Amino acid sequence: MGAVEDPGDTGQAVERYRFDGIVVDALAHTLSRDGQYQSLEPKAFAVLLLLLRHADELLVRDQLLDAVWGHRHVTPGVLTRAIAQLRSALDDHSHEPRYIQTQHGLGYRFIGKLLPPEATASSASVVEPISTSTTVELPDAVAERAEHVVADSDLHAEPPSPPARRLSRWWREAPKLPLPAWMRSRAFLVGCALLLLLLGAGYWWWGRTPVVAGASIAVMPFSSLSDDAADRYFADGLAVEMHDALTNVPGLKVAARQLAAPAEGDTDDDDVRRIGRRLGVATLLDASVRREGGRVRISARLSDTNTGFTLWAETYDREINDVFALQGEIANKVVHALLGHLPGKTAGIAQRLNPTNDVNAYDAYLRGLALLQRPVGEAGNERAMAAFAQALALDPHFARAQAGLCRAQIARLEGVSDAGAFERARQACARAQAMDPGLREVSLAMAEIARVSGQNEQALKLYQQVIDDPALRADGLVGQARTYAALGKEEQALQSFQQAIAARPSDAQIYRLLGYHHWLRGDVPKAIDAFVTATVLQPEDSRLWGSLGGLYLAQGDTVQAGHAFNMSLSIEPNAGALTNLGTMKFDRGEYALAAELFQQATVLEPEDYLHWGNLADALAAAPATAAQAQAPYLRAAHLAQQYVDVRRDDAYALALLSWYRANLGERARALQDLQAARALGTQAAEVALWCAQTLTLLGDKTGAHSCVESALKQGIPQQRIDALLSLQRYALVGSGVRKE
Repeated sequence: MGAVEDPGDTGQAVERYRFDGIVVDALAHTLSRDGQYQSLEPKAFAVLLLLLRHADELLVRDQLLDAVWGHRHVTPGVLTRAIAQLRSALDDHSHEPRYIQTQHGLGYRFIGKLLPPEATASSASVVEPISTSTTVELPDAVAERAEHVVADSDLHAEPPSPPARRLSRWWREAPKLPLPAWMRSRAFLVGCALLLLLLGAGYWWWGRTPVVAGASIAVMPFSSLSDDAADRYFADGLAVEMHDALTNVPGLKVAARQLAAPAEGDTDDDDVRRIGRRLGVATLLDASVRREGGRVRISARLSDTNTGFTLWAETYDREINDVFALQGEIANKVVHALLGHLPGKTAGIAQRLNPTNDVNAYDAYLRGLALLQRPVGEAGNERAMAAFAQALALDPHFARAQAGLCRAQIARLEGVSDAGAFERARQACARAQAMDPGLREVSLAMAEIARVSGQNEQALKLYQQVIDDPALRADGLVGQARTYAALGKEEQALQSFQQAIAARPSDAQIYRLLGYHHWLRGDVPKAIDAFVTATVLQPEDSRLWGSLGGLYLAQGDTVQAGHAFNMSLSIEPNAGALTNLGTMKFDRGEYALAAELFQQATVLEPEDYLHWGNLADALAAAPATAAQAQAPYLRAAHLAQQYVDVRRDDAYALALLSWYRANLGERARALQDLQAARALGTQAAEVALWCAQTLTLLGDKTGAHSCVESALKQGIPQQRIDALLSLQRYALVGSGVRKE
């Protein structure tokens, strides 16, 4: 692996980079965009310098971590956050980068067009060589980017003079300014200077002193020192468990769960203070975890965010079976350090940190919990269910694992429309409730069951119980938001979503569900914004990119849609991206290619009615394959009927079922399902589009025209409507005869 030099000392008098109105001055440690200085953390600025010095070269993550952080027990999350901060300062976007390109799983490269060095002998900077042995090129489809053109006048824009230089010039020139004599006197100027100094000192003091509660803490993500990157879940799970246990301590304020390490996560003294100000807490708890064989080593530290000093630190080396007692010991020492005594109600800590007597069951549970809270790809829920099932095989009375299994089945029901998942979820929840009816995780799982089965009032009651528990507050608020949405209470739904984001601001899955909420209401631009945020927070989730591409496609932006689909498929083959990419091919009239993609989707997710319906549409669109469409339409209708039997509130599924019925010649049932879909009033844009197709197929021109007008009004692009309705000459009518 090639070495990257530390950017701290270049040996050059001037090192400045210019591109698209942006000026990066290495010596002054400044970045300006269009003449405006942008704020950057030191570590993020150091990453930027490395990328600029090796422009157009791939710098792998470990190289950047070694050079900037020295790999001092930090997680890759610190680099991800630094890149996100750089994108914000540069006005760059991860889904269509102009400056920083991500090579998923490997690293980053600077792809902007640097302007020639300024015409001064001292301005040339020397770029140190870096090994190219690790460079990997992106596929052409992913590497495409928009060219950014700026006016000639912008190419030479310089940032304003530094504040100190401007102040010095003002002091020299003030007596010459055309002002009254008393305002030009030195005495007046000295008085103004003193006042400014006092104001500045007050501002500095106020800024350095965080307004925090006396006994307050943020639990940072624990670092994994394991040689196996797949072991990361264990350290993550211990941090989550510690956070949730501390929320049960009376008198202790605990900050929202931190799902990813911040850019300043190397926990230097300055960074500790900065994090404390941002989170509004007096202390930080961080730890590193190494698990080898039958032993675990945890190095924990409690830091004062006011001074940056360490209040308490200790390293534990124990048998893995002692992990429960070890967590309790650390929690008790933290509480004692913050409160000066152990409060009377400490049973919550012990219960939280000792949920099972089997450490292997606990390990499997942590793995399932990580996959449930931060799923990666369509197989994430399947892997979570397998992990929870393993935990229950080792400890059949593990109530939290049983509740996790229930929630994972609900996620499958909603993610891939698998109707059978509902009954499996119901059974899992019933078993969890029998094990420990008072457990809040069980209440959360039961609330999910109530919500998806349409028992909205019961769901709200159960979610409220969960919201009162700080450890599960964000999950309860998201469920509450979705229930309010089902009741048509839009204002309350959005308020609950915002509260959930405040409770867990770095959770990409909350933004995913918020985006889905906007899509259900036909607000595609807001849905896109939410999914873009989700991809920034969790760029490794192929589902997020696939959904983002589908939204771009619904908006008629095929270029952005193509980028998102390719990004999704570059992470892993997945049915969502395949079916959305197939839809794009279908709209272009490439029916054979669309059918191939839809066929692949049915193999990956055979229980999802949508993929079978899409395959049938693609086959029906071409005369040569039209006769093959009957079987997939039958399969789609069968699966869709099973799904809407569980989810009668899903207007989109009912509208598609109506379309399948129409193609199968079942006119009466098609109209019945269409009426039910329109009566729900949700997903109005997509329902109107499928209404137009169904009524056109059934020969109701007046009704179809009304649905077309509604679809246009709801934001469906005209070209998408034209492409679909033009296929009706090949569609199967109710008599079973194909109209030519």
